[in-house]
Amino acid sequence: MPKPKYHRVLLKLSGEALCQGMPENEKHSILNYDFLQTVAEKIKTCVDMGVQVSIVVGAGNIWRGKLGKNFERTRSDHMGMLATAINCLAIQDVLERLGLDTRVMTAVEMKQFAEPYIRNKAVSHLQKGRVVIFGCGIGSPYFSTDTAAALRAAEINADIILLAKNVDAVYTADPKVDPNAKRLSQIDYMEILDKHLSVMDFTATSFSMENKIPILVFGLDDPENIVRAVCGEQVGTIVEA
Repeated sequence: MPKPKYHRVLLKLSGEALCQGMPENEKHSILNYDFLQTVAEKIKTCVDMGVQVSIVVGAGNIWRGKLGKNFERTRSDHMGMLATAINCLAIQDVLERLGLDTRVMTAVEMKQFAEPYIRNKAVSHLQKGRVVIFGCGIGSPYFSTDTAAALRAAEINADIILLAKNVDAVYTADPKVDPNAKRLSQIDYMEILDKHLSVMDFTATSFSMENKIPILVFGLDDPENIVRAVCGEQVGTIVEA
């Protein structure tokens, strides 16, 4: 079994990525179960290597801000927080079917479904080998799940944020729009902010910079990338000072 480079990681999963590869007859569904199971198997591989894994998941497969343009912003964000809780419970179920011990902790109290987020308790769970899944963002509107990932990573002293997205790396421009966009293997936080690159939102990027939390951006199209990232292989783009 390969040796991991990182001891404790924060894995940020894109909600949209969890429904990719959906069979044609299931296009109405919010999750691709088969794909989610493959992702869970790679997470289990990391846990079996002794890595402490925590997860923040987005809600783009269920609810995005642009869908709430006719709603009051705060209420729309609250709807997004609830959507992340649905994804958290789905991830928990798949992980537990693989035999992993898990805890869902939410920034908004919903005791019937999950534990309320308490920093020391989250760290205790990780130290006991449990996968901790953080839901409901930071519990406040106007802040994205990217910012939640950066905040939770700082609170639990994660070694790195593993940012699993629909794109395989950071580019100098949007590769879908600009055919001359160049793939980057490494980039500085300030360059992301100065050039307005779409990696994380600006709040999350600046917070990570201030707290010296490295970010590894990679594609979730191949779930094996999670294991490669944990083992320190050259995958995606590393963001650091």
